Amino acid sequence: MARALLLEAIRGRPTPRPAWVPYVGCHGGRLIGRPADEYLRSADLIVQGLTTAAALYRPDGLPVMFDLQLEAELLGCRLHWAPDVPPSVANHPLETASLESLPPFDPSGGRLALAFGALTTLRGRFGEELAWYALICGPFTLANHLRGHALFFDMCDEPARVDELMAVCRDVAIRSAAAWIEAGADVVAVVDPMVSQISTEDFERYVVPPINDVVDAIRARGRPASLFVCGDVSRNLEAMCRTRADHIAVDEQITIPRLRGLCEAAGKSFGGNLRLTSVLLLGTPDDARREAVEVMDAAGPKGFVLAPGCDLPYATPPANLRAVAEMVHDPYAREAARAALKARPEDNFDDVALPDYTTADGVVLDVITLDSTSCAPCQYMMEAVRRAAEASGCRCFVNEHKIKVREGLGVMKKLGVRNLPTVCIDGEIRFASIIPDPNQLIAAIREAATRRQHRD
Repeated sequence: MARALLLEAIRGRPTPRPAWVPYVGCHGGRLIGRPADEYLRSADLIVQGLTTAAALYRPDGLPVMFDLQLEAELLGCRLHWAPDVPPSVANHPLETASLESLPPFDPSGGRLALAFGALTTLRGRFGEELAWYALICGPFTLANHLRGHALFFDMCDEPARVDELMAVCRDVAIRSAAAWIEAGADVVAVVDPMVSQISTEDFERYVVPPINDVVDAIRARGRPASLFVCGDVSRNLEAMCRTRADHIAVDEQITIPRLRGLCEAAGKSFGGNLRLTSVLLLGTPDDARREAVEVMDAAGPKGFVLAPGCDLPYATPPANLRAVAEMVHDPYAREAARAALKARPEDNFDDVALPDYTTADGVVLDVITLDSTSCAPCQYMMEAVRRAAEASGCRCFVNEHKIKVREGLGVMKKLGVRNLPTVCIDGEIRFASIIPDPNQLIAAIREAATRRQHRD
C-alpha cells in the first residue's frame, strides 16, 4: 500500500521502490481548470484537485496544501493573490507594531480550517491508501513574514528581540502541527525556506533550538517530522542534519549524493530533488524520465522520497509528472530509460541578451530568482535589493529574472549563476543565496557607481 511504503521510507527503511510525493499545491487548481487564488480558498476545490492528482500521478503521499502563508495570514499579514502562484505576504505587521499587538493564533480559523476540512474529506475518500502531508511554516520564515527585512538588522543589533519573536513563531508552529495531526495528517513537514539565506552561525543560534522544539512536539504526537528547505542550503545542510528531524528534504541545488551521505551518517531519511523549472515545468516527458531515473539511482533504495524541490508551478505539464510516475512504478520502463539516457544538446540561449552594462545609464542590479511572487527567499531578496537601491542614492536599474521562464534560465546561464536567489551588480555575481547585510549591499552599489563614474 502506498501510504505504508512512504512511511517506511520516512522512517529510513529500505523500500522496493522509491516513495513518490509530488508537491501539488496551486498546481491542483490547474488540474481542474481553476485559478490558484480561487483554488487555495476552497476546501471543495482542493479535494477535487488532489483527487485528480492522485489519479494522474499515482503518488504515495500528497500535501493537503502548499501555502506557507496560512499561519502568517492568521497573525495579521495581508496577502497578495494571483491566478497562477500561491499568495505572497504583502505587509509585515511587526515592522511598525509590537509583538504584543499580534492577534491570538487560532488554528481553527481562517484558511487552516478549510484545509482541515479538506483533509477530513480526503481521509474518508482514500482511507489508508495515501499518506497526507501537513506543511507548516517554519519559525524563521514566519518571523520574516511578520517582521520583514528588519529581522536581519535585529539579528545583528537586537538578538534578544529575535529570540522573543522566534519563541512566538515556535509556539505557532507547534500549535499548527498539533491541529494538523488532530485532523489526520500522517507526516508533518516544517518548511523553512528562509533558512537558506542565513549563515550557519545564525542558523544554529536562532533557528535550531525552536526547530528542535517543534520536531519534538510532532514526534510526541506519534508523527514523523520532516525539515524541508528549498533554496541553496549548502552552508546549513550539515547543521540541518544535526537537528532532531526524522527526514531532510531539499531542492535541486543540493546534490543527492551529498544529501544521502549526510543523512545516512545522521540516521535520517531524505527526499528531493527533481528540477522544478528546467525539467518539470519547461522540459519534456523524456526529460522528466531521465531526471527521475538519475535521481532514483543516486539515492538508492533506503529511506528515500522522490519529490520535486518545492511547490509544483501552477502550469507544470501533467505529462511530465506522469512520466515521473512511470519511472517510479514500472521497473521495465526504468531500464529502458537508463539505456536511452543521453544528455540533450545544451541550449546556448543565443536568443537571450544580457544588458549592455558598459553603456547603461546607472548601476544594473540583476536578481536571479525562482519567482519572487511565490518563493519567500526570492521575495525578501527583491525587497532587500529595492530598498538598498533607493537608499544608495545612486541611479539603479533593478531587474528580476525568473527562471520559471526561458529568458530567466538564459540570463542565469550567461551570468554563471548557480544558486538562487543571486544578486549580480553590473554583470558580476555579488551575493549568492544569502540576503546581504543592508549596509553591505548599499556599499556594493555605491562602489559600482563610483567605478562607472571613473570609467566614464
